[in-house]
Amino acid sequence: MALSQASAYKALFLPKGGEKPGSEPEEVKLQTASRQIVQTAILQAVQQVSRENRRADARASDSRGHRQLGVRELTKKYDKK
Repeated sequence: MALSQASAYKALFLPKGGEKPGSEPEEVKLQTASRQIVQTAILQAVQQVSRENRRADARASDSRGHRQLGVRELTKKYDKK
């Protein structure tokens, strides 16, 4: 049987029978949940930036008809002379 969101929240975050509000186990659960939320948000942001960079690179390549040289490649090209 699936738990509703409210039931899931109560099961994870509200004190159990012998626990007092603000007890260490409650704080540990909240810290763990907070850490996981932050990690997920950071991962999603990094993935989004990566996708946007790949799209921008693809557009730049398509618009020029060839791959654009990076700064390091340009420097190496002129250093060889």
